[in-house]
Amino acid sequence: MRVVIAEDAVLLREGVQRLLADDGVETVAAVDNGDDLVTAAKEHRPDLAIVDVRMPPTFTDEGLRAALDARRHVPGLPVLVLSQYVEETYAVELLSGGAGGVGYLLKERVADVAEFLDAVRRVAAGGTAIDPEVISQLMARKRADPLRSLTPRESEVLGLMAQGLTNSAIAGRLVVSHGAVEKHIGNIFAKLGLEAGETEHRRVRAVLTYLGR
Repeated sequence: MRVVIAEDAVLLREGVQRLLADDGVETVAAVDNGDDLVTAAKEHRPDLAIVDVRMPPTFTDEGLRAALDARRHVPGLPVLVLSQYVEETYAVELLSGGAGGVGYLLKERVADVAEFLDAVRRVAAGGTAIDPEVISQLMARKRADPLRSLTPRESEVLGLMAQGLTNSAIAGRLVVSHGAVEKHIGNIFAKLGLEAGETEHRRVRAVLTYLGR
């Protein structure tokens, strides 16, 4: 198995690399920022990317955004997020992408090396490995605010809807197809629980939900 590691803490990066090597896993690149992760993924086409969430320059969500970008360049790239934080917006997009090969583990809860290595191999093989605490936090936040379940693109589309733009105008603004906009809006309605049979106009209700957050 060949992996790419993206982690800005040098001791942790080296430690994970050594654990993998002891288990016969080759690290083809070990980087400390999101841009280099994307470059390494395109160059090496690894079997797995192990990614931290918060990396330079802003230490917010660079790792997850880079992982999503890497997956766009290398379709189906398995990604195992190893972080101290549950970064919700991009985590939801990664976990709900419909493809296998996804994991999200919290560093402080990885108490057993064998379990970590099992998660590595499971995700690389197309399976999943999600820390129950990650699921718990995402579910709690989703219950608190349905808008939090939207992907970044869906939130952007809803914001443009709130500005009064038509589907065609939104497609032009985002440089995507009309069909793509309709799909995003359908997802928005579903995630906000706006059923097709309701008498009130779903588009209006979705915008009101957005404006009233």
